[in-house]
Amino acid sequence: MASLLLVPRPTRSPCAKPGPSAHHKPRPVSITCGPRDNRGPLQRGRSLSTEAILAIQSLKRLTSADRSPAAASAAAASALGRLLKADLVAAMAELQRQGHWSLALAALHVARAEPWYRPDPELYATFVSSAPASPSGESESEGEAEAALDALVEAFLEEKARGGRFVDGKEDVYKLTRLLRALVAKARGRAAWRVYEAAVREGGLDIDEYVYRVMARGMKRLGLHEEAAEVEADFAEWEATVSPPARDMLDEMRSRDESKTAANAS
Repeated sequence: MASLLLVPRPTRSPCAKPGPSAHHKPRPVSITCGPRDNRGPLQRGRSLSTEAILAIQSLKRLTSADRSPAAASAAAASALGRLLKADLVAAMAELQRQGHWSLALAALHVARAEPWYRPDPELYATFVSSAPASPSGESESEGEAEAALDALVEAFLEEKARGGRFVDGKEDVYKLTRLLRALVAKARGRAAWRVYEAAVREGGLDIDEYVYRVMARGMKRLGLHEEAAEVEADFAEWEATVSPPARDMLDEMRSRDESKTAANAS
């Protein structure tokens, strides 16, 4: 022990320069984590609560043996009937994302019985866009799939006729445009024309030039030339009511679109 105590301690030479750690603090290092899988960011209507997840699992379990419309409706009423509005809307979106369109449609039937439910064109646009060639995912004919979409649109129009029709405003025009574009993309021209008639010609909804162009081009592309001519006549009548400054702006926008189309074609 005595020998250890007498060991001389090393002394730093006065000429020695201090190392970099003597006066410099370590720089903070930022660590970024990338995505752990290929899932996209969460979107509105995609954040599922525990209740919604359990309800979806229960619905799929109850309909695993029988996916008929009657069985799906009964199972949806049992599994989803107690969900809150946000959870039920999220469950419908998740079922569409997973490809269970017929189950999402059964969830829509459950939502229709709720006091908060209102026929929303944007909600129906999501159903039209997500509709597969076969609504139940089985070997159904193309005619049955088209009939399912047409029945969905008719139900929407009946709900609108009972519940106050369309309301003037940018929000309703935007939602209507989404529904019309979805129907045209699915080649359901007659259904799109029915919605246009109910909203614009019968309901008096004040739409803009873009909606007229979507309908006119869609009707022509689907071979409905008489309906396209009627839409163009409605557009000409609407354009005549536009004030001169707004008309000049529309002409400028139209010429710009035509020049872009010509440039893309060349």
